[in-house]
Amino acid sequence: MAGVKRAGARSMGLLSVGHASVDIYQGAVPAVVPFLVLERQYGYVAVSGIVLAATLLSSIVQPMFGALTDRVRMPWLIPVSMTTAGLGVALCGVGDSYALTWLAVALSGLGVAAYHPEAARLARAASGGSHVAMSWFSLGGNIGFALAPIVVTPILSAGGLAASPWLLVPALLGGLLTTRVRRSLIGVAGTSGGSDAVRGRDDWPVFLRLAAIVVSRSVVYIGLSTFVALWAQQRVHGSETAGAAALFVLFAGGAAGTLLGGRLAATWGRIRTLRLAYAASVPAVAGVVHAPGPTVYIFVALAAVLLYVPFSLHVTLGQDYLPNRVGTASGVTLGLAVSVGGVAAPLLGAIAEATSLRTALTILLVFPVLSWLLGWSLHEPTSLEAAATSR
Repeated sequence: MAGVKRAGARSMGLLSVGHASVDIYQGAVPAVVPFLVLERQYGYVAVSGIVLAATLLSSIVQPMFGALTDRVRMPWLIPVSMTTAGLGVALCGVGDSYALTWLAVALSGLGVAAYHPEAARLARAASGGSHVAMSWFSLGGNIGFALAPIVVTPILSAGGLAASPWLLVPALLGGLLTTRVRRSLIGVAGTSGGSDAVRGRDDWPVFLRLAAIVVSRSVVYIGLSTFVALWAQQRVHGSETAGAAALFVLFAGGAAGTLLGGRLAATWGRIRTLRLAYAASVPAVAGVVHAPGPTVYIFVALAAVLLYVPFSLHVTLGQDYLPNRVGTASGVTLGLAVSVGGVAAPLLGAIAEATSLRTALTILLVFPVLSWLLGWSLHEPTSLEAAATSR
């Protein structure tokens, strides 16, 4: 038993590293936005369309990949999807065609979509369903987001968009690492308590309400990640570096919030933690919009922490609401959570061009309020496996 636990811990660590490797490319898309504006003179609608490319296809196919992994085990999909995500971003700066750039970013989104359901299923198996352990897996994705502007900005500042092929390197390294440990991950999935066995009744009505919370949270977070770099540049009258700093603060705050969420849930419970986080995120997002000058960075950090406190809790709640459809639940709560909001990005871009960026960002305040209200319709899962998440 101790050997299984050690193998599970090692596998969780490796899965977290892999999660970071693939989610660099979700964070890379908004990090590329200021360079598209600078070199190609794209407007708000054009750059939000690029974000849509990364998220629309991902949003559509991610639940499909989840349903597929409920039926067929595909651990090989993890390194393949990492490489695909990196290849798309690497190609986005090649040439100057908007259509080809859009397709390249869409390819990256497809890779991201393929990764999350199978990785989350293996993470649940390795962790035994613990929401604290799942917060560490989720942290890997947050670290990838946070690293994205640090990786992207120096490379594109030095070589322009033509240097984007260098951005494939993290995907190749992550895919190589995951390939080397794939057998270990399969072994853990097969010995960790039969997480894929029938564990109770699937509660679809409550799960769908949770999915609505996930969508609302995604709209506000993707909206911020799309425009916060440009917004920070306006607030501090700075360059692309000021925008990259805002993105780093946003993504690093998300990493802190993910770990905090797992700890708070162990003390307060998942539902109470979720409700409090969304209630507190409303003034934090308002601060992003209205804070003067450099204080915008403080509110960006607060908003990121609070929006990510419920992040890993969404995953374990969804898996417990659908104990017989873990891949589907993961595809919605982990994958869809960080992609579907991009569908609203072009609308926000159109509002920004018709009015102002401040007005577009103000509209985002509606969505944490909606998530908070919907949170009152949730309850702790009653499936046999839900008890495992108290650890």
